[in-house]
Amino acid sequence: MKVLVVGSGGREHAICMAVAKSPRVEEIICAPGNAGIASMEVEGKKISCEKIGAMEFDKLVAFAKDNQVDFTIIGMDDPLVGGIVDAFEKEGLKVFGPRKNAAILEGSKAFSKDLMKKYDIPTAGYETFDNPEDALSYLETAKMPIVLKADGLALGKGVLICNTLEEAKEGVKEIMTDKKFGDAGNHMVVEEFMTGREVSVLSFVDGNSIQIMSSAQDHKRAGDGDTGLNTGGMGTFSPSPFYTKEVDEFCKKYIYQKTVDAMKSEGREFKGVIFFGLMLTEDGPKVLEYNARFGDPEAQVVLPRMKNDIIDVMEACVDGTLDQLTLEFEDNAAVCVVLASEGYPVSYEKGYKITGFDKFDNEDYFCFHAGTAFNEAGDIVTNGGRVLGITAKGSDLKTAREEAYKATEWIDFANKYKRNDIGKAIDEA
Repeated sequence: MKVLVVGSGGREHAICMAVAKSPRVEEIICAPGNAGIASMEVEGKKISCEKIGAMEFDKLVAFAKDNQVDFTIIGMDDPLVGGIVDAFEKEGLKVFGPRKNAAILEGSKAFSKDLMKKYDIPTAGYETFDNPEDALSYLETAKMPIVLKADGLALGKGVLICNTLEEAKEGVKEIMTDKKFGDAGNHMVVEEFMTGREVSVLSFVDGNSIQIMSSAQDHKRAGDGDTGLNTGGMGTFSPSPFYTKEVDEFCKKYIYQKTVDAMKSEGREFKGVIFFGLMLTEDGPKVLEYNARFGDPEAQVVLPRMKNDIIDVMEACVDGTLDQLTLEFEDNAAVCVVLASEGYPVSYEKGYKITGFDKFDNEDYFCFHAGTAFNEAGDIVTNGGRVLGITAKGSDLKTAREEAYKATEWIDFANKYKRNDIGKAIDEA
């Protein structure tokens, strides 16, 4: 079986590693991929990268047809929201991910909030705005702190938590007037500020049924102690000790299946991965956000613990037979610490040589490449803000955390930066 994976980050590297475990797969191509994926060596597998951008739908479809690709996995949000699955299906190609009309679940925060309101799915109170004047008028009487969200995709950064009216006014200016997040800020959601533990739950969906993966918790802020700007994620751990049996039962009853049914009722049958961002409030779990694909870096701690053949699961999602499978995960834990370029997410330099990859020769340690490339000399160098995701498995969360931080010391590059408190909440569990 020949599999094409679309994307270039740590999430796609984790997907490629999971796909490489499948005895059904002989060849993996990642487009455009990264230096880590291109360097993967798995006995009996041919692994390569193709320099085609994730938004070059026509080229990707043509490549899949010309190279007789059997199955394509879309990792990234932009192509999903843009309709890449529709483009592949139009040509009779088998592809994993939601169609454009279902990917709107992530593509528009206003749509997802309206959906939750209509189908009585627990979430924060909110209002939506199409112009800054109306938003500013509303904020004059709103309770602080408050959350401002750019409606569209913003690389995980289009959310502002404002503690004062002045901050909120400046936030409206950033999102809607200055267009800091581009067209994502044409519309804006103003949301009630919720307090509690955040938990991420990934799920596989086949349009009718849903299977929940292991829970995780991301760390979005750039600095220790959850300070600094929002990033795409500075590290994560799985499972979350705060995702209890009681929370799971509540979410299965009031959130998970209700979301799948709501999308079907709207004529937007969802097949693929739904990422549930949850807030465990005093009033019970509520949905913070939906994503229409694997989280990054959540995939880096969830997929290494999954026992199932990922191809079997993904095909079941496409074929509508997911209810015939049972997801299984290892009875252990995993922690991922992101090694970033100093200055991320604002400004940073690229092109620094990375060393230490040879240390990752143990199946309990993983070095997922997010922003890497080859230089002219053939060395792997930094090529992004988030450079590597260092993941370790352990018998429990504390052990996994210790091992992950130990493994971060194996890697060296100029301007290397990391948070030092990923998983610190574990100590409070």
